[in-house]
Amino acid sequence: MTKPLVYKRKLEGKSNAHLITFSDGKDYVVKYFQPGFERSLPNEWVGYCLGRYLGLPVPFGKIIEMPQPFTSQVPELAEMCDVRFQFASLYIPDCLDGHQAANICHIHNNQSLAGIILFDYWLSNRDRTRKNILLREEMPHSFRLWIIDQAEVFGGYDWVEQDLEALPTDLIKSATHQLMALFVEEEQEFYQQLELIQTIPILLMEEIVALIPDEWAVSKDEKKAIVTTLVNRRNKALPEITQKFIKKVYRPLHDSLKNSRNH
Repeated sequence: MTKPLVYKRKLEGKSNAHLITFSDGKDYVVKYFQPGFERSLPNEWVGYCLGRYLGLPVPFGKIIEMPQPFTSQVPELAEMCDVRFQFASLYIPDCLDGHQAANICHIHNNQSLAGIILFDYWLSNRDRTRKNILLREEMPHSFRLWIIDQAEVFGGYDWVEQDLEALPTDLIKSATHQLMALFVEEEQEFYQQLELIQTIPILLMEEIVALIPDEWAVSKDEKKAIVTTLVNRRNKALPEITQKFIKKVYRPLHDSLKNSRNH
């Protein structure tokens, strides 16, 4: 079992994330359960598992037990509420966020970008800001992209069951989605990703949700509601959102790009 060895530092942001070296020699970003943000870790877990299944560039993650002796030795962690299991994701070094990266001319893994956009709409993640992508320059002005921080899927980190039934279906004003859409080569890629999302087995979704630790305080009814929401949104809302995004965001961006090249 992987165990925490060295506490490094608290990371920026509101998600209570800490950089810790583990016994496998790797650094992980560990997000701790915290009052007021009770849904952050369940959201991270469900978002991570579905993102990985879809083949999206999400850093490896897992539910991890943080031993009390380790936590109590670190002042930044000692104040945490007494919850045994936290969510850890592999730290990707040498990256910039979307604000820091300049002159992005190419994204190596651009075949994932349509999937990321639809994934965010499916799970109602309205927090895909430039801070929630990582970009590593592999050649001049050419980057590999990862998505991080699924803490605010399902509308936020403090949702209640009734919120899941009324998640929005409007287009999100996201400069990050626009940036990604620029590098999606064919609009057909959106429909391929939609089909993939619609064929994820419901049993798999149920199993992912069932693995949420009891300590994260998601009731049986709420777990059932998560699966119902995922199934309903992918069948009803997502096809309409996909068409709307292509018509109102993707095509205008690419038309503008063609015009600028022609002048």
